[in-house]
Amino acid sequence: MDKSYFRELFHPKLVNPVFIEGLPGFGNVGKIAARLLVKSTQAKLFTELYSPFFLDYVTVNKKGICRPPRYEFYASSAEKASFIILTGDSQPSVDDITAHYELCGEVLDFVEKNECRFLVTLGGLPSPQPAREIYVAATSQKLATDFVEKGALLYGKGRIMGATGLLLGLAKKRGLEGITLLGSTKGIKNDHEAGRSVFDFLAKTFEIQGE
Repeated sequence: MDKSYFRELFHPKLVNPVFIEGLPGFGNVGKIAARLLVKSTQAKLFTELYSPFFLDYVTVNKKGICRPPRYEFYASSAEKASFIILTGDSQPSVDDITAHYELCGEVLDFVEKNECRFLVTLGGLPSPQPAREIYVAATSQKLATDFVEKGALLYGKGRIMGATGLLLGLAKKRGLEGITLLGSTKGIKNDHEAGRSVFDFLAKTFEIQGE
């Protein structure tokens, strides 16, 4: 494999879907929240993305069958909104900056192809004493203010690593709008409480019935 490729399983019929990303990262907060969203909305896997930018390992299931790492795109239509949800096995190596930009660019091409105009990226924010706070950063001051009014804390003067941050920054360059929601976490191991807190905030914001 010398380049990324998308494997479409079926083409969903969605109206103005919101794109939501939750990939592995600090405490796996974003991935946990995204998986909860997939379950609560009964989202269906419709596209897989394979890429040489992923790490060099395979995932082995309970039956001993192996496959390379991938990103997974799920589609769902909740009562109030439609979603395309991205989650997956891994991100590129932290040292491979070009891979991060290339892969995020390919994801955004896919986002635009599927007529998403609003993005929500999910992740963890390292904290020595997390208190389940939810922080927000956005592509505009108005969006940031709107979500602070919904109960999030403003995240300022910092960095957001990996796809959670880069997707949002590159999306803004394309004229797309969006926010990132960060759950405070020690980030050492899977933080299910932080993931649940991010999911609960997301569900409340988009009026999604919790699972």
